[in-house]
Amino acid sequence: MNALTISLDPIFELTDEKLWQLCQQNRDLRFERSARGELTIMAPEGGNTGMYSSDLNGHLWLWNQRQKLGFTFGSSTGFILPNGAMRSPDASWIAKERWSALTPEQQAKFPPICPDFAIELMSPSDSLSATQAKMQEYRDNGTKLGWLINRKDRQVEIYRIGQPIEILQAPTTLSGEDVLPEFVLSLDLIWQS
Repeated sequence: MNALTISLDPIFELTDEKLWQLCQQNRDLRFERSARGELTIMAPEGGNTGMYSSDLNGHLWLWNQRQKLGFTFGSSTGFILPNGAMRSPDASWIAKERWSALTPEQQAKFPPICPDFAIELMSPSDSLSATQAKMQEYRDNGTKLGWLINRKDRQVEIYRIGQPIEILQAPTTLSGEDVLPEFVLSLDLIWQS
C-alpha cells in the first residue's frame, strides 16, 4: 500500500494533542504530519522491510548499550520537529543530555525534539523523492547525521548539516562518524535479495 496524504487545513487543526489521540485510536496505522499540517497515513511495514529495520535498530541499540551516550528509538516513535512536522524515522538516536532536557511529559508523548541521528530504510512502495524530502527536513531541523538506505538501487544517501548529500553505491559498511563514535553498521543483510 502506498502512503495516503490528506490536507485537513482549514477544516480541522491537527494539534500535537489531537494527533496523539488520533494515533492512540488507530494503532494499526502509522501517521506522520508535515510542517504544513498534511496528514500522511501509512500501512505497517511488510515482512522484509520490518526485518531489515529491526536489524538496523538492533545494531544501533547494541552500540548505544556499550557507549551509553544517549537513547535509541524505533520506527513507531514520533518526534515533533522544530518546524511543527511529526516524523517517525525507521531508526534514530538522541544524545543523553538533549533527551534529559525534556520534561517527563514531553518524553511520554511525541517528544518535541529532532533526533541527532536518523535512518530511513525505503520500503518498495516508498517514493524516493518523498523520502529524500524527509531526510532534508530532518537535516534542516537539526539532525546531524542521516542515512537514507535505498535497497532497490543499492544506494545510501548520507545527510550532514552544512554539507552536500553524499551518495554511496552499495557500501559494505557505514560509519557513525563523530555523531555516533565507533559505530559501524554492516550492510550485508540489507543488500541481500
